[in-house]
Amino acid sequence: QDGQEAAIGQPKTGLALYAHIPFCRSLCPFCCFNRYLFKEDQARKYFLSLRRELDLYIEKGFSFSGVYFGGGTPTVMMDELTGFIDYIRLKFPIKDVSMETTPLDLTPQNIPLLQQAGVKRLSVGIQSFNKDTLKSMGRPHVEPEELKKRLKLAQGKFETLNIDLVFNFPGQTIADFKNDIQIFKDLGLDQVTFYPLMPSPHKKDDLERKFNRVDMSREKSFYDVVLKEVLDAGYKPSTAWCFSNGDRMIDEYIIDYDDYAGIGAGSVSIVQDYFYVNSFALDRYSELVDQHKMPVIGWRRLSEQERLRYYLLTKLFGMKLNTGLFKEHFGIDIESKLRLEIAFLKAAGIVEGDKELRVTRKGMYPVSVMMREFFTGLNTLRERCIEDKV
Repeated sequence: QDGQEAAIGQPKTGLALYAHIPFCRSLCPFCCFNRYLFKEDQARKYFLSLRRELDLYIEKGFSFSGVYFGGGTPTVMMDELTGFIDYIRLKFPIKDVSMETTPLDLTPQNIPLLQQAGVKRLSVGIQSFNKDTLKSMGRPHVEPEELKKRLKLAQGKFETLNIDLVFNFPGQTIADFKNDIQIFKDLGLDQVTFYPLMPSPHKKDDLERKFNRVDMSREKSFYDVVLKEVLDAGYKPSTAWCFSNGDRMIDEYIIDYDDYAGIGAGSVSIVQDYFYVNSFALDRYSELVDQHKMPVIGWRRLSEQERLRYYLLTKLFGMKLNTGLFKEHFGIDIESKLRLEIAFLKAAGIVEGDKELRVTRKGMYPVSVMMREFFTGLNTLRERCIEDKV
């Protein structure tokens, strides 16, 4: 507890705030995030607990400049969601609000509410336009033409409209994936984020029971399609996974912000060189914040090398690392601490440049793999916490 209070007790300004809304109308079987079937009374209690946890950060002197809502399905209860956004705006000078949602929630009723709440970036979890792939994923059934119609409703209503697409899912073919990308381009959408398959151990076992084998050897073939069909078509790589039509907001707060605080059941934070994990169990989460306690159930101080390598990974994922900003942040030259890593990345042709290290086209897939491994590790942690009901 002393370590937790020492770090969270030091106020910081200009952080990113991540708010986790863990409720879904149906549970996709291969999702690794902390989520629960939606129940209205449970959700209303949860949003109250979110405010109380945020108040704990306020009391400690923290300030946030951007907020990202993930899930679960953040838009599952619009009155509570918009009320909570209003509450955040009352407390902090929020510049950016980014929101995840599902195609089912892209309605003529919800879109104006999200606009009024000041959502600048809306990210829609499409995953695929292919009916067979969606069925394999256990996603709620929505006809491809209906998906397109709903996206057109939202197009032009936000600074950035993003869709998420998955690649290398068992049974998904290269032709299916190319068709998904073509639909994205035909719709003229602002942005697309491609997510590789990155299951936790038990989710991988489930996949292999259903599909015989999770074939990671196919991953590069899918990523090569991304480079050919999206990068070569003129879309700007905002990250190794995210491609934008011009300058757009991205959802990767871990790139834009060195520190971030996660609120809600099952969220994680990095503040002042500490890594924190919130309680995953709804009852325990609410119980702790009701007692005026941080709902943190695990934490660890990162070693200097871990912090430096995490910074290196996140900036490379964002396609560039400014060595001057690195020195400003850590008080040291990058070459003095990460000389071997930088030498390897340059020798392998993954990065180029000196004052600014830029990821090359050749380096984009290796960076994608490194980030996938990082998130797979996080998914493994989530799985353990969910199973242990902590």
